[in-house]
Amino acid sequence: MKINIKHIFRQKLVRETGIMLLSVSLMLLTLQLGLKQVHAADAEYPDLRKSIDSKFQAAFEKALDKQFGQDIWDLVKAKKVGIVLADITDPHKPKVAGVNRDVMLYAASLPKIAIVLGAFVQMERGKMTMDDKTRNLLNVTVRKSSNKAATELLNQVGIQNLAEILQSDRYRLYDPEYNGGLWVGRDYGGGKVWKRDPINNLSHGASAMQTARFYYLGATGRLVAPQYQKDLEAIFSKPGITHKFVKGMKQKKPEAEIYRKSGSWRQFHADSGVITQKDKEYIIVALVEDPQGGEGLVELITAVDDLMDTMNQ
Repeated sequence: MKINIKHIFRQKLVRETGIMLLSVSLMLLTLQLGLKQVHAADAEYPDLRKSIDSKFQAAFEKALDKQFGQDIWDLVKAKKVGIVLADITDPHKPKVAGVNRDVMLYAASLPKIAIVLGAFVQMERGKMTMDDKTRNLLNVTVRKSSNKAATELLNQVGIQNLAEILQSDRYRLYDPEYNGGLWVGRDYGGGKVWKRDPINNLSHGASAMQTARFYYLGATGRLVAPQYQKDLEAIFSKPGITHKFVKGMKQKKPEAEIYRKSGSWRQFHADSGVITQKDKEYIIVALVEDPQGGEGLVELITAVDDLMDTMNQ
């Protein structure tokens, strides 16, 4: 019997191509379903920008004045500090206060949170996988603020891809309408600048409001696809560097859960995260340009937590 090799090869090729197309279709369907869940959740939660509470704002300003006096207002006037506090004890009814909410400052390692987001988005797209190596890179990027790990992740995500993700309609975490926001225009390995942010000319920048929006999206299950939510929470838990907000909370309320990312370089200091306690939960983000800014953030979290205790009695 004569065997038609070309016919068999053709059948095999068609079969393998069909399997591959089915796999791609299933992957796209999973992504579409995940995005539909994310978009449906968006309708359940208000925009943080539209959640400024006048009573909360007045109490916040009073707390700042009590803790720092005129020094804080000098920094505010010079646009060398930006702070956002968001009470998300009821995540459907957040209350927001702040100063210089949309002022963008150099934020050192804080924008590594954008690289983390980029990695999750690329996983959704099927261009990265959550294997043990990737999970370790994500953990040490956030918990230990590893420059090497952040750069390796950024190279996998693609710096231009990351810029597109941050500016996408889905996130708008860098938005020209609000003076920019989160930006990573250079790796953390000392490489050349790819592109500084178009508005403020920063290589690694952030604003308090856009960073707070990042955490609010994460806390309400809208930052990453549902299958990655637990991974996201784990990565931001268990801070490995105990300064700034972590130092202040460990002294005041060591039982509090902290999900955070900080940054420091020379006179630039930043901290950000979600503070979860038995009876309250809030987002706090602060960026400051001041030589004593690191210790100032320890004082800030103490004053903020006192305020939260008072407001939630």
